[in-house]
Amino acid sequence: MKRRARFYLILVLSVFIAFVLIDSLGAFDSKSWFEVPHGNHSHYLPKDCDPALAVGDAPTTKPRADQEIDCQGQIVPIQ
Repeated sequence: MKRRARFYLILVLSVFIAFVLIDSLGAFDSKSWFEVPHGNHSHYLPKDCDPALAVGDAPTTKPRADQEIDCQGQIVPIQ
């Protein structure tokens, strides 16, 4: 009985740790931008730009739910 309880405890902990790691990588995040703290303010950068937008060129205003940030650093409506 103790072996079975230990097995289920390890299984539950493993699933929990896997969930935490996957969540920390942003797998469940649906936003098209991410926040970068920068001194006493934050910049908001787009996720999928090549080449990447420099932090200093990114807006400091958080986009609304119906907006996104383009690769030039402009906040635009979602299309």
